[in-house]
Amino acid sequence: MSTLPPRAGRRCHSPLNSLHATVYFSPDVTKELAGIGIEDRTAAYFAGRAAAMGAVGPGVVAATFYNFRPDVIARHLPMVWRTASPEAVLAARLRGVDSTLRRLLGEEALASDEMAEAARLALRATEGCTRHARPLYAAHADLPVPEQPHLAFWHATTLLREHRGDGHLAVLLDLGLDPLEALVSHTATGNGMAPRWILVTRGWEQSDWDAAAGRLRERGLLDAEGQLTEAGVALRAELEDRTDRLDLAPYELLGEQGVARLTELAKGYLVTAALAGGFPADLIGKG
Repeated sequence: MSTLPPRAGRRCHSPLNSLHATVYFSPDVTKELAGIGIEDRTAAYFAGRAAAMGAVGPGVVAATFYNFRPDVIARHLPMVWRTASPEAVLAARLRGVDSTLRRLLGEEALASDEMAEAARLALRATEGCTRHARPLYAAHADLPVPEQPHLAFWHATTLLREHRGDGHLAVLLDLGLDPLEALVSHTATGNGMAPRWILVTRGWEQSDWDAAAGRLRERGLLDAEGQLTEAGVALRAELEDRTDRLDLAPYELLGEQGVARLTELAKGYLVTAALAGGFPADLIGKG
Protein backbone atom coordinates (compact mmCIF):
# COMPACT_ATOMS: atom_id res chain seq x y z
CA MET A 1 0.00 0.00 0.00
CA SER A 2 1.49 3.33 -1.06
CA THR A 3 2.05 6.07 1.50
CA LEU A 4 1.87 8.75 -1.23
CA PRO A 5 -1.19 10.61 -2.51
CA PRO A 6 -2.73 9.04 -5.64
CA ARG A 7 -0.58 9.54 -8.76
CA ALA A 8 1.99 11.63 -6.85
CA GLY A 9 4.83 9.76 -8.52
CA ARG A 10 3.37 10.31 -11.97
CA ARG A 11 2.84 14.01 -11.30
CA CYS A 12 6.46 14.31 -10.20
CA HIS A 13 7.81 12.29 -13.09
CA SER A 14 5.98 14.31 -15.74
CA PRO A 15 7.93 17.61 -15.41
CA LEU A 16 11.17 15.72 -14.74
CA ASN A 17 10.69 13.75 -17.94
CA SER A 18 9.90 16.88 -19.92
CA LEU A 19 12.96 18.69 -18.59
CA HIS A 20 15.11 15.77 -19.65
CA ALA A 21 13.50 15.86 -23.11
CA THR A 22 14.76 19.38 -23.85
CA VAL A 23 17.96 17.68 -25.00
CA TYR A 24 16.15 16.15 -27.99
CA PHE A 25 15.19 19.56 -29.39
CA SER A 26 18.33 21.44 -28.42
CA PRO A 27 20.53 23.07 -31.06
CA ASP A 28 23.33 23.01 -28.49
CA VAL A 29 23.35 19.21 -28.35
CA THR A 30 23.07 19.02 -32.13
CA LYS A 31 26.08 21.31 -32.44
CA GLU A 32 28.18 19.30 -30.00
CA LEU A 33 27.44 16.00 -31.74
CA ALA A 34 28.10 17.54 -35.14
CA GLY A 35 31.42 18.67 -33.73
CA ILE A 36 32.48 15.05 -33.29
CA GLY A 37 31.28 14.11 -36.76
CA ILE A 38 27.64 13.06 -36.19
CA GLU A 39 25.84 15.60 -38.36
CA ASP A 40 22.67 13.65 -39.15
CA ARG A 41 20.05 14.53 -36.50
CA THR A 42 18.48 11.06 -36.47
CA ALA A 43 21.87 9.41 -36.05
CA ALA A 44 22.63 11.90 -33.29
CA TYR A 45 19.44 10.95 -31.44
CA PHE A 46 20.12 7.23 -31.60
CA ALA A 47 23.76 7.68 -30.62
CA GLY A 48 23.09 10.11 -27.79
CA ARG A 49 20.44 8.01 -26.10
CA ALA A 50 22.04 4.62 -26.77
CA ALA A 51 25.66 5.50 -25.97
CA ALA A 52 25.32 4.51 -22.32
CA MET A 53 24.79 0.93 -23.53
CA GLY A 54 28.03 0.94 -25.54
CA ALA A 55 28.48 0.41 -29.27
CA VAL A 56 25.21 -1.45 -29.67
CA GLY A 57 23.56 -2.43 -32.93
CA PRO A 58 20.06 -1.77 -34.27
CA GLY A 59 18.46 -4.76 -32.55
CA VAL A 60 19.27 -3.52 -29.06
CA VAL A 61 18.01 -0.03 -29.86
CA ALA A 62 14.80 -1.32 -31.47
CA ALA A 63 14.15 -3.35 -28.32
CA THR A 64 14.91 -0.64 -25.77
CA PHE A 65 13.51 2.40 -27.63
CA TYR A 66 10.43 0.37 -28.70
CA ASN A 67 8.59 2.71 -31.06
CA PHE A 68 11.04 3.44 -33.89
CA ARG A 69 10.83 1.77 -37.28
CA PRO A 70 13.63 -0.84 -37.19
CA ASP A 71 14.97 -0.21 -40.69
CA VAL A 72 15.47 3.47 -39.85
CA ILE A 73 17.59 2.50 -36.84
CA ALA A 74 19.63 0.14 -39.03
CA ARG A 75 20.53 3.00 -41.38
CA HIS A 76 22.54 4.60 -38.59
CA LEU A 77 23.63 1.82 -36.24
CA PRO A 78 26.19 0.41 -35.81
CA MET A 79 27.72 2.69 -38.48
CA VAL A 80 27.60 5.77 -36.24
CA TRP A 81 30.15 4.22 -33.87
CA ARG A 82 32.73 4.33 -36.66
CA THR A 83 32.39 8.11 -36.54
CA ALA A 84 32.50 8.57 -32.77
CA SER A 85 32.88 6.23 -29.81
CA PRO A 86 30.11 5.95 -27.20
CA GLU A 87 32.43 7.71 -24.73
CA ALA A 88 32.90 10.66 -27.10
CA VAL A 89 29.15 10.82 -27.68
CA LEU A 90 28.37 10.87 -23.96
CA ALA A 91 30.89 13.67 -23.37
CA ALA A 92 29.50 15.70 -26.26
CA ARG A 93 25.93 15.21 -25.09
CA LEU A 94 26.78 16.38 -21.58
CA ARG A 95 28.47 19.51 -22.98
CA GLY A 96 25.31 20.14 -24.99
CA VAL A 97 23.13 19.63 -21.93
CA ASP A 98 25.23 22.17 -20.02
CA SER A 99 24.78 24.75 -22.78
CA THR A 100 21.07 23.96 -23.09
CA LEU A 101 20.31 24.43 -19.40
CA ARG A 102 22.34 27.64 -19.26
CA ARG A 103 20.41 29.00 -22.22
CA LEU A 104 16.94 27.90 -21.10
CA LEU A 105 17.14 28.41 -17.33
CA GLY A 106 19.80 31.10 -16.94
CA GLU A 107 23.00 31.28 -14.92
CA GLU A 108 21.28 32.51 -11.76
CA ALA A 109 18.98 29.49 -11.63
CA LEU A 110 21.85 27.07 -12.22
CA ALA A 111 23.84 28.56 -9.34
CA SER A 112 20.88 28.72 -6.95
CA ASP A 113 20.26 26.81 -3.75
CA GLU A 114 17.04 25.56 -5.33
CA MET A 115 18.95 23.83 -8.11
CA ALA A 116 21.22 22.13 -5.60
CA GLU A 117 18.12 21.07 -3.65
CA ALA A 118 16.48 19.70 -6.81
CA ALA A 119 19.59 17.69 -7.59
CA ARG A 120 19.71 16.24 -4.06
CA LEU A 121 16.04 15.27 -4.11
CA ALA A 122 16.14 13.74 -7.59
CA LEU A 123 19.31 11.79 -6.85
CA ARG A 124 17.78 10.54 -3.61
CA ALA A 125 14.78 9.28 -5.57
CA THR A 126 17.05 7.36 -7.94
CA GLU A 127 18.29 5.32 -4.98
CA GLY A 128 14.92 3.59 -5.08
CA CYS A 129 15.32 2.52 -8.71
CA THR A 130 16.07 -1.10 -9.60
CA ARG A 131 18.14 -2.49 -12.47
CA HIS A 132 16.58 -5.86 -13.17
CA ALA A 133 14.63 -5.98 -16.45
CA ARG A 134 15.37 -2.27 -17.00
CA PRO A 135 18.20 -2.20 -19.57
CA LEU A 136 18.13 1.45 -20.59
CA TYR A 137 17.90 2.65 -17.00
CA ALA A 138 20.64 0.25 -15.87
CA ALA A 139 23.03 1.43 -18.58
CA HIS A 140 22.60 5.08 -17.56
CA ALA A 141 22.87 4.17 -13.89
CA ASP A 142 26.42 2.99 -14.59
CA LEU A 143 27.45 6.52 -15.66
CA PRO A 144 29.13 8.80 -13.12
CA VAL A 145 27.07 11.54 -11.49
CA PRO A 146 28.29 14.95 -12.72
CA GLU A 147 29.63 17.28 -10.06
CA GLN A 148 27.80 20.47 -11.03
CA PRO A 149 24.28 20.55 -9.51
CA HIS A 150 22.42 21.35 -12.73
CA LEU A 151 24.13 18.48 -14.55
CA ALA A 152 23.59 16.16 -11.59
CA PHE A 153 19.92 17.13 -11.67
CA TRP A 154 19.68 16.41 -15.39
CA HIS A 155 21.46 13.09 -14.88
CA ALA A 156 18.93 12.16 -12.21
CA THR A 157 16.01 13.14 -14.47
CA THR A 158 17.48 10.83 -17.10
CA LEU A 159 17.61 7.92 -14.67
CA LEU A 160 14.06 8.50 -13.49
CA ARG A 161 12.82 8.85 -17.07
CA GLU A 162 14.43 5.64 -18.27
CA HIS A 163 13.39 3.74 -15.14
CA ARG A 164 9.74 4.55 -15.72
CA GLY A 165 10.16 4.05 -19.45
CA ASP A 166 11.52 0.52 -19.12
CA GLY A 167 8.56 -0.43 -16.94
CA HIS A 168 6.15 1.26 -19.34
CA LEU A 169 7.42 -0.89 -22.21
CA ALA A 170 6.81 -4.03 -20.20
CA VAL A 171 3.19 -2.99 -19.69
CA LEU A 172 2.77 -2.08 -23.37
CA LEU A 173 3.97 -5.55 -24.28
CA ASP A 174 1.62 -7.20 -21.81
CA LEU A 175 -1.36 -5.19 -23.04
CA GLY A 176 -0.61 -6.11 -26.64
CA LEU A 177 0.18 -2.65 -28.01
CA ASP A 178 2.88 -2.85 -30.65
CA PRO A 179 5.26 0.10 -31.21
CA LEU A 180 3.07 2.12 -33.56
CA GLU A 181 -0.22 1.16 -31.88
CA ALA A 182 1.24 2.58 -28.67
CA LEU A 183 2.01 5.86 -30.43
CA VAL A 184 -1.34 6.12 -32.23
CA SER A 185 -3.32 5.45 -29.05
CA HIS A 186 -1.19 7.90 -27.06
CA THR A 187 -1.73 10.63 -29.64
CA ALA A 188 -5.47 9.92 -29.49
CA THR A 189 -5.44 10.90 -25.80
CA GLY A 190 -4.43 14.43 -26.81
CA ASN A 191 -1.26 14.23 -24.72
CA GLY A 192 1.03 12.44 -27.17
CA MET A 193 3.15 13.82 -29.98
CA ALA A 194 1.34 15.13 -33.03
CA PRO A 195 1.33 12.61 -35.91
CA ARG A 196 3.54 14.85 -38.03
CA TRP A 197 6.29 14.70 -35.42
CA ILE A 198 5.94 10.95 -34.96
CA LEU A 199 6.26 10.27 -38.67
CA VAL A 200 9.30 12.54 -38.95
CA THR A 201 11.14 11.38 -35.84
CA ARG A 202 10.15 7.71 -35.59
CA GLY A 203 10.58 6.86 -39.27
CA TRP A 204 7.08 5.52 -39.97
CA GLU A 205 5.07 6.18 -43.13
CA GLN A 206 1.47 7.40 -43.23
CA SER A 207 0.47 3.94 -44.47
CA ASP A 208 2.02 2.43 -41.32
CA TRP A 209 0.08 4.88 -39.15
CA ASP A 210 -3.19 4.10 -40.96
CA ALA A 211 -2.61 0.36 -40.60
CA ALA A 212 -1.96 0.69 -36.86
CA ALA A 213 -5.13 2.79 -36.45
CA GLY A 214 -7.01 0.07 -38.32
CA ARG A 215 -5.78 -2.60 -35.93
CA LEU A 216 -6.87 -0.47 -32.98
CA ARG A 217 -10.32 -0.03 -34.53
CA GLU A 218 -10.60 -3.80 -34.98
CA ARG A 219 -9.91 -4.18 -31.25
CA GLY A 220 -12.58 -1.61 -30.45
CA LEU A 221 -10.05 0.88 -29.05
CA LEU A 222 -10.46 3.61 -31.70
CA ASP A 223 -13.61 4.84 -33.41
CA ALA A 224 -13.99 5.75 -37.09
CA GLU A 225 -12.86 9.34 -36.40
CA GLY A 226 -9.66 8.22 -34.70
CA GLN A 227 -10.89 9.00 -31.19
CA LEU A 228 -10.44 6.62 -28.29
CA THR A 229 -13.52 4.56 -27.51
CA GLU A 230 -14.58 3.87 -23.94
CA ALA A 231 -12.51 0.69 -24.11
CA GLY A 232 -9.56 2.64 -25.49
CA VAL A 233 -9.72 5.19 -22.68
CA ALA A 234 -9.87 2.37 -20.15
CA LEU A 235 -6.87 0.62 -21.71
CA ARG A 236 -4.74 3.78 -21.67
CA ALA A 237 -5.74 4.40 -18.05
CA GLU A 238 -4.76 0.84 -17.13
CA LEU A 239 -1.46 1.29 -18.95
CA GLU A 240 -0.57 4.37 -16.92
CA ASP A 241 -1.80 2.92 -13.62
CA ARG A 242 0.26 -0.24 -14.07
CA THR A 243 3.26 1.85 -15.07
CA ASP A 244 2.78 3.88 -11.89
CA ARG A 245 2.93 0.71 -9.80
CA LEU A 246 6.13 -0.45 -11.47
CA ASP A 247 7.67 3.00 -10.94
CA LEU A 248 6.54 3.63 -7.37
CA ALA A 249 9.71 2.78 -5.43
CA PRO A 250 11.77 5.93 -6.20
CA TYR A 251 9.00 8.22 -5.02
CA GLU A 252 8.09 6.12 -2.00
CA LEU A 253 11.73 6.38 -0.95
CA LEU A 254 11.67 10.15 -1.31
CA GLY A 255 8.49 10.46 0.75
CA GLU A 256 5.46 12.68 0.42
CA GLN A 257 7.15 15.96 1.33
CA GLY A 258 10.18 15.26 -0.83
CA VAL A 259 8.02 14.31 -3.82
CA ALA A 260 5.90 17.44 -3.42
CA ARG A 261 8.99 19.66 -3.24
CA LEU A 262 10.70 17.99 -6.20
CA THR A 263 7.49 18.32 -8.22
CA GLU A 264 7.30 22.02 -7.36
CA LEU A 265 10.90 22.68 -8.36
CA ALA A 266 10.68 20.63 -11.56
CA LYS A 267 7.48 22.37 -12.67
CA GLY A 268 9.08 25.76 -12.15
CA TYR A 269 12.11 24.84 -14.23
CA LEU A 270 9.92 23.29 -16.91
CA VAL A 271 7.81 26.43 -17.28
CA THR A 272 10.96 28.52 -17.58
CA ALA A 273 12.42 26.15 -20.18
CA ALA A 274 9.19 26.07 -22.20
CA LEU A 275 8.87 29.86 -22.21
CA ALA A 276 12.49 30.07 -23.39
CA GLY A 277 11.66 27.97 -26.44
CA GLY A 278 12.74 24.56 -25.20
CA PHE A 279 10.10 22.73 -27.26
CA PRO A 280 8.49 23.08 -30.70
CA ALA A 281 5.13 24.84 -30.48
CA ASP A 282 3.30 22.11 -32.40
CA LEU A 283 4.86 19.11 -30.63
CA ILE A 284 1.79 17.88 -28.72
CA GLY A 285 -1.68 17.20 -30.08
CA LYS A 286 -3.78 15.22 -32.52
CA GLY A 287 -3.15 17.44 -35.54
